Formats: sequence, C-alpha cells, structure tokens
Amino acid sequence: MTTINPDQPPEPSPEEIERGLTKLEQHVASQAPASSNPAMPTGETKRVRQLRAEVAEAHLLADLQDDDAPLLLDTPKVRKRRKAAQEAARLHELAQDPQMRAWQAARMRRLLVTAALVSLTLALAWSTAGVQHFAADGAAPWSPAWIFAWLVEPFLSLALLVVVGARAYVGTRGQPLDDPKLVRIEWLFLALTLAMNAWPYLPLVAADFSLSRLVLHVLGPIVAVAIVTALPIILAAFSDLDHGASGTPTDPTYRSNTTAPDALTARARHLTTTGELPPNAGADKIRRVLGCGMDTARAVRDALRNDTT
Repeated sequence: MTTINPDQPPEPSPEEIERGLTKLEQHVASQAPASSNPAMPTGETKRVRQLRAEVAEAHLLADLQDDDAPLLLDTPKVRKRRKAAQEAARLHELAQDPQMRAWQAARMRRLLVTAALVSLTLALAWSTAGVQHFAADGAAPWSPAWIFAWLVEPFLSLALLVVVGARAYVGTRGQPLDDPKLVRIEWLFLALTLAMNAWPYLPLVAADFSLSRLVLHVLGPIVAVAIVTALPIILAAFSDLDHGASGTPTDPTYRSNTTAPDALTARARHLTTTGELPPNAGADKIRRVLGCGMDTARAVRDALRNDTT
C-alpha cells in the first residue's frame, strides 16, 4: 500500500509532459539562426556580384557629377594666363607713373644721342678718304705730304665731335647749349669737310665728271650735317617733355601751381644771379629747381629768355 505524502507534488501526466516538450522545441527553433540549405541555390554568382558593384559605382558617380567643386579649381594653364594678365596690368600701371615715364624718356634720349654720335663718327670717317685726296693734291704715295694729308680729316672731325658732344651732353641734362659761336664753329667744320670732299669731283674740275662719284664722296658730310642739325632739335623736344599725368606731381616736393608765374620768374632771376640756376636753363631744369608744373616752368623759361634778348 502506497502512502501519499501531502507535501510532495503530484506526478505530471503523460499529456502534460508531451505539451512541455512541444513548447521546448518551439522555443529552441525560434532562438536558433536560420541555416541555409545547401541543396537550395541562392543565385549569388560572380557575375551578380560584379553587376551589383557596377550599379553601386554608377550611383556614386551620378551623385558626384552633380558637385561643381572640381570646376571651380584653376588649371595650370588658367593660373599661367591669370599671372600674365596681372603682370601686364601692373606693367601698364607702372608705365603711367610720371617717374617711370621720365626714366623711359631719359633712357631713350641717351640711346638716340649715342646712335647719333656713332653715326656722325662713321660719316666723318667715311669722308676721310675724300679729304685726304684733296689735301694730298697729287703727292706721291707714302711721301710726307701724302701721309700728313690723312691727318686733316681726323683733327677736323675730333674738333667737331668735341662741340657736338658737349652740346649733346648738356642737352641731355635739360639745358640746351645754343650759343651762336658754337653753332658757327660746327657749320665751319662741316662746310670745310663738304668742300674738300666735293671739290675734286665737281663739274669743270674733275677730268672725267661722274655724278655717282660726287654723290658718294659728299654722302659722309651730308649725313654729318643732318645729324648736327637734327640733334639739338631732338634734345630740345626731350627737355620740354611733360612727364606728369594731368598735372600729377613727379617729385615728392612738388608744389601746386598756386604761386603766380611772376613771383616764380622773379625767384628764377634771383637764382640765376646767384648761380643756383644756370643761364638759358631748360623748362625741366626750372621745374625741378622751383618745384612747379611743366607749364609754369615753360612760362618762366620764356620770360627769362625774353630778358636776355
């Protein structure tokens, strides 16, 4: 006989055990990861993966093409052109500066004076043979008279170059040297050179006149006359140049033209008597000494020249 203990729980029935096992299986099935069935193909081949990568790349490229940031960057060619444009603009601005214009004018003036003196020297050297033929007067070659005849043109040319060079240098300093005595000396030397070159080849003098020979021998003196005549005019034009832009001062100590021209003329006369301003000073020299504008300097220059006439 089995004794029943009231404190011991009753044993489960077979139905309760079956229901518990069923719930346990359902719980384990819900917690377990889904496993792929190797017998069922998924279709994830190499071609599928490659096409998926191409599609993803296309989507990214389409998004990036909408961004204009690369178009805002300067290419090396654009930067080179921009640099050249900025340099050209700065050079143009610098060319308008009065001091730069004055420097350019002085540089061009020196170049023209140098070229003129070189051309004058060559022209006088060209006429040396003609002068020697005139001075030798039929002397035998290598005789003393024939040798000394070669020295006639050089000492004439050197004397002429002294006068022309002095006038050219002083003219480049803004003070034209127009003394009548120097002008007469220049024309005397040039007339002598021209006459000695042309005389043996003139009609009724030459035994066999040839126009081409005459022109060839007077070419040097004619070029010399042209240079001596043109150089003072060119230098005077350079000395009268106004390097200011619309009255823009070219010197830090520039004064406005508020002072009456009469007062500036009186001051220029005083500076001339004291030796601070040379006689026959050019407009540029007066402008720098008085610190006035170029137009006023020209008026003062004309007033000073009227005093001497």
